[in-house]
Amino acid sequence: MLREAASSFCRNTVRRDPVAIFRQLSHQYASSSAPAPRVSTESTAAVDELRQRLASGPSFFDFASGSADTAYSVPAPTWKEKKRKPDWLKREVPGGENYTRIKSKLRELKLHTVCEEARCPNIGECWGGGEDQTATATIMLMGDTCTRGCRFCAVKTSRAPPPLDPNEPANTAKAVADWGIDYVVLTSVDRDDLPDGGAAHIAETIQGLKRETGGRLLVEALVPDFAGNEDSIKLVAASGLDVYAHNIETVESLQSVVRDRRANWKQSMAALKLAKQSGARVTKTSIMLGCGEQPHEVLHAFRTLRENGVDVVTLGQYMRPTKRHMAVEEYVTPEMFSAYQAEAEKMGFLYVAAGPMVRSSYKAGEFFLQNILREGQDLKVAEAR
Repeated sequence: MLREAASSFCRNTVRRDPVAIFRQLSHQYASSSAPAPRVSTESTAAVDELRQRLASGPSFFDFASGSADTAYSVPAPTWKEKKRKPDWLKREVPGGENYTRIKSKLRELKLHTVCEEARCPNIGECWGGGEDQTATATIMLMGDTCTRGCRFCAVKTSRAPPPLDPNEPANTAKAVADWGIDYVVLTSVDRDDLPDGGAAHIAETIQGLKRETGGRLLVEALVPDFAGNEDSIKLVAASGLDVYAHNIETVESLQSVVRDRRANWKQSMAALKLAKQSGARVTKTSIMLGCGEQPHEVLHAFRTLRENGVDVVTLGQYMRPTKRHMAVEEYVTPEMFSAYQAEAEKMGFLYVAAGPMVRSSYKAGEFFLQNILREGQDLKVAEAR
């Protein structure tokens, strides 16, 4: 009953009074003699800590807006409802000198980016580079067919995808070097059909990129969990990349709802921790909001990520690709994304990007993060925070 009460409360009340979420949930968890099914020992500790903070002052949501009346979210319509999305989910048509140059070069080099294929709403910002002109793009490796079927993802799936192209690492390295960008993100599908999950293929591509650009290009690799294969994780982490990224996607309690059954919270956390221990300079992950998560679960995720040495986190709004995919529970407001960002920064993350339109590779070459990588900072300061 506690679970149903909490879920009902968050659906009906959270949109009007974000502070009330924490007070009401904290009261329910404290007054119940039976443990809530969705709350682990770590989550209970997080709620206890949050309850103490609420007793002594305003919640972190007050930091975002200075008012308890700020809406946490607006309800998401069903697929059949003809209702416009909130205004904050609109984007301007991409353009600019950098954007035009990169798009033209893509056609010439016959490169395929996730930015275009996934119709990313931030393509203009990332390719345009912003004020510091740090242009960023995301290249997909190992084909377009995944061996897993996560409920939020529109990528094609198959138990037996086509074989890898052995020339892809070399061809990609040469093409990206000629492209002239500052920061590249390599991503890939899951390849559970391969003994190493494709780790050697990814590592070879990273090494080729560094070699072809004389080490100038900054490389981020957004990789699978390799089914927990430690040798694969270590191989990619020690390949010379600048940022090792792996997405946990959602909070702990929703892993089986959102992700493929072969992916899970512990496996992803272990992969991120091992990558850091194996030489990755920066580790990074991303979380989608609007999937039905509770605010205290997001805080718990932040805390667990920091405990596992993760340096960078991004948060964005989940958007349903088609009616066959998982439904959106709610559209979280920009003010609340700012509040989560402030809380994550206080926990000591090196860098946080949060907003409704933010995606895992959003402005990955951001000036602040790029400077840290260029200067070779060892991140000990961030670790100590």
